[in-house]
Amino acid sequence: MLANLDKSVIISLFLSFIVTVALSPVMIPFLLRLKVGQTVRDDGPESHLKKNGTPTMGGLIILIGFLGGSIIFCARYSNTIPVILMTVGFGIIGFIDDYIKVVLKRSLGLRAWQKIVLQLVVTVIFAIYMTKISGVNLLLRIPFTGGYMLDLSWFSYVVLIFAVLGTVNGANLTDGVDGLASSVTVVIAVFFAVMAVIENMGLEPTSLALIGALLGFLVFNCNPAKVFMGDTGSLALGGYVIATAYMLNMPIYVIIVAIIYVLESVSVILQVGYFKISHGKRVFKMAPIHHHFELSGWSETKVVTIFTIISIFAAVIGFLAY
Repeated sequence: MLANLDKSVIISLFLSFIVTVALSPVMIPFLLRLKVGQTVRDDGPESHLKKNGTPTMGGLIILIGFLGGSIIFCARYSNTIPVILMTVGFGIIGFIDDYIKVVLKRSLGLRAWQKIVLQLVVTVIFAIYMTKISGVNLLLRIPFTGGYMLDLSWFSYVVLIFAVLGTVNGANLTDGVDGLASSVTVVIAVFFAVMAVIENMGLEPTSLALIGALLGFLVFNCNPAKVFMGDTGSLALGGYVIATAYMLNMPIYVIIVAIIYVLESVSVILQVGYFKISHGKRVFKMAPIHHHFELSGWSETKVVTIFTIISIFAAVIGFLAY
């Protein structure tokens, strides 16, 4: 495996970390001056009320660090380009949504149809670039089969759209506790960094750059957070995860290694569905599920620790499935 590793790409890890750590003390006061403070829901965990006013849109810091560590390798590693396009594209959508909510003070942000249209546009651009320029097919590697590839023909594009929307939404829902989305996604990015080396697909720079950017961001995002990533960051993380998975023909593996994304999404679906059919009853104390555990007495630090441990075990299962 190490024979496939170009050791110079390690620079992307350190560069993105340094850029993020150096930029954060500048960007956080800037965001405060813009008055882009987070508004916390009154019906959420009581401990979150003290977070009102904490600057959000910190995903900009992650994106700048990510670009700083990865873009210098684009010429040598052309397969990183569609991943960068997807990550930045969804980050821009998140930024627009955040800007409308926290700067223009329109609490709903982008309308649902606007967000879906923008996400479909970015997804289509990614799919065209991946298949027509990068030459990567839409075959799906099936876990635990020794490398069997499933060909769904034209239906692969339908699956791609649902996979993208599901992953991005899952990443967005995971961002609700200090450091949770960052910690969980670091583990996912480590998994894909190793897979990139094994598959020799030249995707190491983007994975290492995201790891560095997230670790740098965690210095300021761990509990108690000095800045939140907002939709700018969470949508970008979802874009990175599903784009990298598709470049490796491993979107099904997202269900395994991003199990926290899945659990967060399923908890919301169950909560909303049961609330409607039972006329007001709930499955969880609050959804997404990380809030349920908070209301059950877990500290934010415990939630992040346990969910990260689950992610590590999920990544190990992902390796075994490969």
